[in-house]
Amino acid sequence: MTTPSDSGTTTPAAPRTGGPTPARLADDSGQGKTTIASGVVQKIAGIAARDVSGVYSMGGGVSRAFGAIRERIPGGSGTSQSAGVQVEVGEKQAAIDLDIVVEYGAGIVELARAVRRNVIGAVEQMTGLEVIEVNIAVNDIHMPGDESDPAPAPTSTSRVE
Repeated sequence: MTTPSDSGTTTPAAPRTGGPTPARLADDSGQGKTTIASGVVQKIAGIAARDVSGVYSMGGGVSRAFGAIRERIPGGSGTSQSAGVQVEVGEKQAAIDLDIVVEYGAGIVELARAVRRNVIGAVEQMTGLEVIEVNIAVNDIHMPGDESDPAPAPTSTSRVE
């Protein structure tokens, strides 16, 4: 994807990231400007997606693995609200990509519609940005009983007591 520059040449468009790039809202009045960091939009979208019944978790395999490690670290921040969420935020619009894991038995098409509706509603209501698209990638299905049980304590096989 490229964007035209002032000189008439094209430059690569910025990739969708959750970086700290702020977005300026159309709320620029004579009294000041309002900016919203893309991380804020990312967090709102993540929370709104998780609120839909049938969404087990967010993120691909790697981000879920890091999240599981982060939860076990004492003093760690636990599950990140923005895992599995990428956003591109402009001055007036936002585009959102979600990676989700679905509960077994949930209708994926209906679930995707509900997630899309919830995310768009939350982001638009809280930020005033127009959400132009919400792309959803279903990466896995969670089966009942798949919870990772803690490993059993190893039996003593030591020769020394």
